[in-house]
Amino acid sequence: MAIVNLDIPISENAVRALHVGDQVRLSGTVVTARDAAHKYMKDTFFHGPIPESEREVHDALKRLWQGGVMYHCGPVVRRNDAGIWRFVSAGPTTSTREEPYEADVIAYFGLRAVIGKGGMGPKTLAACQQHGAVYLHAIGGAATLIASYVKEVLTVYKKDDLGVPEAFWVVRVAGFPVVVTMDAHGQSLHEQMYESSKQKLAALL
Repeated sequence: MAIVNLDIPISENAVRALHVGDQVRLSGTVVTARDAAHKYMKDTFFHGPIPESEREVHDALKRLWQGGVMYHCGPVVRRNDAGIWRFVSAGPTTSTREEPYEADVIAYFGLRAVIGKGGMGPKTLAACQQHGAVYLHAIGGAATLIASYVKEVLTVYKKDDLGVPEAFWVVRVAGFPVVVTMDAHGQSLHEQMYESSKQKLAALL
């Protein structure tokens, strides 16, 4: 199977051309976001006026995620003597915890892709179909290898408030390897595997 190379930001047409099972290599700017980051976005951006103190973060995420990519990742980072951050470990975290938030995040920011592991639920799948986005599965258990595709840490937001693993890390990746497991056509490999397993279990019982 041919590998699809995509530069970030990604067009809607490019995303809608993808299907479950496609192998993708991403290059460009990616922003990490985990549990605390999602709760922060919901509480701060989605209800009422945005506090002036949070305007910088809001506007940066709006710019970075328009056609952009989110990574469910709590990295291990190191800072050298020159003050430059780098990712030591960058494995994906389980995505299902973000299911209550992700559809709203995709719609609000114009995300084209979410990277994680384990897949997501029906609300996120519907948002992918409606807005033109995909869920991309990263390799679990290969955190150090994945970190090698993170070429540069550009900046970080909310590190002091949310903590290092939960902060919004803005990084430049090159050739980042992922697989499409939820596409913009309503297909989910995770749901297919669940149904297949349920049928096999019923047959055994």
